[in-house]
Amino acid sequence: MSTSNPSTPIPPLTAQPQLLETITSILTSSKTPPLQSLKPYIPHLSQTLLLSILTAKTLASQPTTLFSFFKWLQSNSPTLTQSPQPLLAVLPSLFTHNKFADAKSLLVSYIASDRGNQLHRLILHPERDLPRPSKALLDTSIGAYVQLGKPHLAAQIFNKMKRLRYRPNLLTCNTLLNALVRCPSSHSISLSKGIFQDAIELGVSPNTNTFNVLIYGYCCENKFKEAIEVLSRMREFGCLPDNVSYNTILDGLCKKGQLAEARKLLLDMKDKGLHPNRNTYHVLVCGYCKLGWMKEAARVVELMTQNNLLPDIWTYNMLIGGLCKEGRIEEAFRLRDEMKKSKLLPDAITYNTLINGCFEWKNSMEAFRLIDEMGEKGVKPNAVTYNILIKWFVKEGNMDEASDTVRKMEENGFSPDCVTYNTLINGYCKTGNMAEAFRMMDVMNRKGLKMDSFTLNTILHTLCEEKKLNEAYKLLNSASKRGYFIDAVSFGTLIMGHFKNEKVDKALKLWDEMKEKQVTPSIITYNCMIGGLCQYGKTDQAIDKLNELLESGLIPDETTYNTIIHGYCREGNVEKAFQFHNKMVEKSFKPDMFTCNILLHGLCQEGMLDKALKLFDTLVSKGKDVDVVTYNTLISSLCKKGRFEDAFDLLADMGKKKLAPDQYTYNAILTGLTDAGKIKEAKEFLLKLDETGKTFEQLLQITKEQDIAMHEALAESDPNSIAYSKRINQLCSEEKYKDAMDMFEESKQKGIALTKSVYTNLMDGLIKRRKSISRAPL
Repeated sequence: MSTSNPSTPIPPLTAQPQLLETITSILTSSKTPPLQSLKPYIPHLSQTLLLSILTAKTLASQPTTLFSFFKWLQSNSPTLTQSPQPLLAVLPSLFTHNKFADAKSLLVSYIASDRGNQLHRLILHPERDLPRPSKALLDTSIGAYVQLGKPHLAAQIFNKMKRLRYRPNLLTCNTLLNALVRCPSSHSISLSKGIFQDAIELGVSPNTNTFNVLIYGYCCENKFKEAIEVLSRMREFGCLPDNVSYNTILDGLCKKGQLAEARKLLLDMKDKGLHPNRNTYHVLVCGYCKLGWMKEAARVVELMTQNNLLPDIWTYNMLIGGLCKEGRIEEAFRLRDEMKKSKLLPDAITYNTLINGCFEWKNSMEAFRLIDEMGEKGVKPNAVTYNILIKWFVKEGNMDEASDTVRKMEENGFSPDCVTYNTLINGYCKTGNMAEAFRMMDVMNRKGLKMDSFTLNTILHTLCEEKKLNEAYKLLNSASKRGYFIDAVSFGTLIMGHFKNEKVDKALKLWDEMKEKQVTPSIITYNCMIGGLCQYGKTDQAIDKLNELLESGLIPDETTYNTIIHGYCREGNVEKAFQFHNKMVEKSFKPDMFTCNILLHGLCQEGMLDKALKLFDTLVSKGKDVDVVTYNTLISSLCKKGRFEDAFDLLADMGKKKLAPDQYTYNAILTGLTDAGKIKEAKEFLLKLDETGKTFEQLLQITKEQDIAMHEALAESDPNSIAYSKRINQLCSEEKYKDAMDMFEESKQKGIALTKSVYTNLMDGLIKRRKSISRAPL
């Protein structure tokens, strides 16, 4: 019988052995059997018969034929290969003949469409008529599931290998570990550590790559101490750390601002005979740029050049990013030009960094010009470009434009990602549209985008702002149980929320809980805690947190120091504030204008005005910057002491320095004059301001701290005060401002306190009077 002739009569359905023989004969007829000639037999094939063909002894030695036949069946009769049994029948021959790549391709193809995970269940719990899964099957299946982004299913198969005492291949272990540590889940990293221990017990000999994956996992959890311990442990297994080992930890330390620890590790790296490579230098540049230490970043680039490693586009992009972050946009553009001279063309990252910098520093016109330039230079915008635009529209409160940009993004072939949706969620939260924020979260879920820590922290922040602290805490716990990364920002947000709502004890408990869960606080988290403690008169406890911060290898910033100085001043302990200030200066802390203003205010609050003036003179003589707040602090204190001549000298000095007085300056002088009974001088001062065209609208913004009517409570209870206040307000409403000012002077001579509304109405009247004069014809 000619097996290649399609017109060959088909054996009756009852003659299954004959059908089996015919098909196997066709398949074994040559090295490349005519598969199309099998088409007439397909309708008569049952799964039982197919399994007999796939396990036939005559085909067992022909894995290539079996592979081709199975692939052909998948295309021509997919229903026959829908269940896992045929696949499991064809794989043993492939494994026996070391056709692992073909076996894996069949597994990947099947798993991709196996929505019910039937194959996974059969591998873990094989049916009675199936043989026990082989080591090769389990090993290859792990790789297939990892390739398809299902490392947790792969981990279960690994556990099956462990139960059967099969030793997995080293490559399989490394692949699985790498996939697990890169999953956005704390559970995955914990699972990877267990799998590593199990692999060792099964006799797997790890290599440097294995340990590098573990190091990466520890760094993801900010457990740098444990990551460094892995470097030592490697030697126990005959492995030596490489540049990747050190660079991974250096990257983690630099990202968290732990530069002191990074320096130690870099020295250890050199001691071990490893030379920093390009990635090492890039990690350091990145760390310094993140902290805004641009001089140090530039020094690293110089060192890099001295070691015959020229800066590449990544180096330039990182430096440009650091400059943009510091608001040094012009320098960033100059660096871009220098980059061009080095024959390095700006790429999408360069443009995105500059565009984002321009938006952040209020130069949207230049940002849009750069977007146009991208097109002209043939640099295509990417998803990041659209996300930057969306972020800017959200920042401007223009949610309609933000949504429209998302639509354009999709039209141009870019799918909105987690960053896109997180930005929109943030925008909707800020505008109070929580319904739309939660709808965006639903869209994320439908698209398979998992809510990350940024999404979580955005919602936590909104709940804290709305004083829904219990709901925020419940969300934190539920997210943790679901395996989301709960980071320092999550806890910091709740800690800050509780401090704002005067729940100090709960804030302290949250700090302890964060430590128990081994979440490493960042400099921002420490600043939140230190700020909260100082706010509630617990500055000494804040010092404990500062010491803890230093011990952890973090570097305090200006906010840290200024907060503690302010805390001591708030408690009236100016001497301690100065002692702390001097001690920190010895440790390279550079006081800024804010620091000086805090100290000046502290001295004035404690009645040490002469010391404050002396400090002011020292600052000016050393060329230190002073601002309106500096002058307001001193002018207010001078006026309270009745030293009006000195106060007016400072006011004149402000003019020389081109510092414009604000409502606080004027209110301080008016308050001082009226409280001293100098009504005539107060009136003259007001009229002088009116004549010089000063903006009186500013004077209406009277704050509680600088209330002109210091005896407001008395004014509301004294009959004379009520009567005078009522009459002056009536005269103002009738626009009889001269009469109102006369009555105002009379009340002051009699020592009668007036309500705040009197001062407001008088100022308002003078504004109207000035406007009417300015509109009068010449």
